Amino acid sequence: MLDAALDLFLGSRCVGCDQPGRMLCGRCRSALSTSARVAWPTPVPDGLVTPWATEVYDGAVRALVVGHKDRGQWGHRRVLGDLLATAVLGATAALDPDVPVLLVPVPSRPGAGRQRGYEATAAMVRAAADVVRRQRPVAVAPLLVSRGAADQAGLDAGGRAANVGHSMTCPATSLARAARRWPRGHVVVCDDVVTTGSTAREAQRALEAVGLWPVAVAAVAATRRRGREVGPEVGRGVVPTVGPGARNG
Repeated sequence: MLDAALDLFLGSRCVGCDQPGRMLCGRCRSALSTSARVAWPTPVPDGLVTPWATEVYDGAVRALVVGHKDRGQWGHRRVLGDLLATAVLGATAALDPDVPVLLVPVPSRPGAGRQRGYEATAAMVRAAADVVRRQRPVAVAPLLVSRGAADQAGLDAGGRAANVGHSMTCPATSLARAARRWPRGHVVVCDDVVTTGSTAREAQRALEAVGLWPVAVAAVAATRRRGREVGPEVGRGVVPTVGPGARNG
């Protein structure tokens, strides 16, 4: 009845199977992954911490991400938040559960949030935090701002790296506020999709420049790279947690 009503009054259809009704029907939602995997891009940007993703960026998941970010379909944030939370929990499963996890959203380009009417990635990260909080202490720490980068569509790995290079910064006021509220924590960079890893690496660089050392990248999905499947893989080490006296490097 709900699907019929939505079809009648809103004309909405499932982004996965095109069935009239909810924008993601129960069958397509139940088909989404419930476990996260390490998802290294190819090639791997130098120094990138371990990236985790829950889904492959394709099909219904791609439609959810694009709809949420570019088409004002804000209702997708809960589904995307669930998928991101799975990636965060996978990335931090081996870390001290009593130390808070600080989720740092990758920032939008300047003005993008105003054009959309909301900050899509930050909204998704807050939804993920609500899920993660059931298992361990967590906070959303919007520490990064973008100084501007061109649209990434159509760029290869090298082009993306050059485009986003030094495009992010962590303002002193944000850093001071974070130090007061979260004196120690596992920092996780959060985004919707890992493609070449360039954006995540730039976010990591901007945080490291002010003494915050991410332990992982967590994303809803990762693109399937030629010659490398998105799948389970042994992590490449654990970075020390952030706090007074934390060692750089």
